[in-house]
Amino acid sequence: MALLVRVLRNRISQWVPVCSLLVPVSSTQAQWGRALSGTFQLFTTKDSPQPVEEKVGTFTKIIEAMGFTGPLKYSKWKIKIAALRMYTSCVEKTDFEEFFLRCQMPDTFNSWFLITLLHVWMCLVRMKQEGRSGKYMCRIIVHFMWEDVEQRGRVMGVNSYILKKNMILMTNNFYAAILGYDEGILSDDHGLAAALWRTFFNQKCEDPRQLELLVEYVRKQMQYLDSMNGEDLLLTGEVSWRPLVEKNPQSVLKPHSPTYNDEGL
Repeated sequence: MALLVRVLRNRISQWVPVCSLLVPVSSTQAQWGRALSGTFQLFTTKDSPQPVEEKVGTFTKIIEAMGFTGPLKYSKWKIKIAALRMYTSCVEKTDFEEFFLRCQMPDTFNSWFLITLLHVWMCLVRMKQEGRSGKYMCRIIVHFMWEDVEQRGRVMGVNSYILKKNMILMTNNFYAAILGYDEGILSDDHGLAAALWRTFFNQKCEDPRQLELLVEYVRKQMQYLDSMNGEDLLLTGEVSWRPLVEKNPQSVLKPHSPTYNDEGL
């Protein structure tokens, strides 16, 4: 099983985009020419059924308060493999070229990270609805993300000192982005647009149509993820992403359930 995990982990590092060195991006003084008009009528997270909190014993609460993981619905190795697959879906099934083109983003490591972060966050929102097992899976997804980020930096030949410094900066930006996105998804489209403008576009988006497109993408993608069966996600980690631009908006339908076997393959 350790060999299987290493093989799957190595798959993550095979795709390295053409990119430049990661450098902090400064804010811009550009102001909006007009406010974002209208709101989307797509399904939002706050409209979804809230998960029922799992009932756990006193002993489980104590050991989890100490930083340990209590008994889970499925074995940890199954959840870890599913988490690796889910993260891999974020980097292998996302059309980065389309995001670069539609959102006028440079093909850099920083742009890749911002797009990946957005998709990882959407996975975290979905899996947190699956109780304690889902929350444990979230921790593993984030772990694989940072391993991948560090590996890509080394492959690019970034100096170890600079890489470590940038990793600290990216970690701080990651948690700030998660808080901002969480607040935005629970708000209306204007709140979500503000969160995306601050984080995804680094306050540099001067075309409201780009922001409008991304708000619509996040709303429909969250709707699509919520339609996926939670048990399947915990066991397989298989996630599909809707196109950034839908040719047929009515095509956002409930996806087919993935296949799964006890070997986690």
